Amino acid sequence: MDFNVNSPFLFVMVGIVIAFVLAQSVYFLVRAIKRAKELGIAKEIVSKTISSAAIFTIAPAVAILVGVATLSKSLGIALPWLRLSVIGSLSYESIAANSALEALGLNTATQITDASAFATVLSVMTLGIAVGLIFVPLLTKKIQGGIKAIEKSDKKWGEILNNSMFLGMISAFLGYVFCDVSGAFSGDFVGLIPVLVMAVSAVVMAICGLCATKVKSMKWMNDYALPISLVCGMAAAIPITSWLS
Repeated sequence: MDFNVNSPFLFVMVGIVIAFVLAQSVYFLVRAIKRAKELGIAKEIVSKTISSAAIFTIAPAVAILVGVATLSKSLGIALPWLRLSVIGSLSYESIAANSALEALGLNTATQITDASAFATVLSVMTLGIAVGLIFVPLLTKKIQGGIKAIEKSDKKWGEILNNSMFLGMISAFLGYVFCDVSGAFSGDFVGLIPVLVMAVSAVVMAICGLCATKVKSMKWMNDYALPISLVCGMAAAIPITSWLS
């Protein structure tokens, strides 16, 4: 029997995992409401907090939906849905999936038909992100303590350290974007596609930021800048790819 990335069995398994996560959310929501009553917090404040939190989850949900749609061509819907619904990062999951697919001689436009290839991509996406679950509880307190100690002794160096850590993370993603740029010197402009798509997304993000800071009625842009820039970048990728391919 041929392997199917959209097999009903996969959807059932993914549904069970996501149902468990949703059950945890409901459990802690109920506990939080009970605790708020014990502390004497007004119902209006609790209701407003819940509704505000629900509304603000729409923005990242749109970005996640874009990621699921992007990866569904090769991985089906079940796996991206699982990885981007539980513990995952849109930027990490897409890069991890693309790297695994390229190593297997595939790409995001080709649907996987081999179970071993699917298991390989699943392992790369899952095991890589799972490392954080192990290191965060073990090392976060020590790392934060070390950073605070540096900031107390020398505030300037503390800021430099924090900025360096952030720039290091950004550099890892920029390396993935610019890795094939050198091909342009030999007449192959395909490597410029991710660079131009990133540029479009950056411009859109900057415009959203200006609108949110300069126009009072558009402060909501702060919460929707990411999905808007993602959608615009993906839309721009279509003509850019046709132009440079």
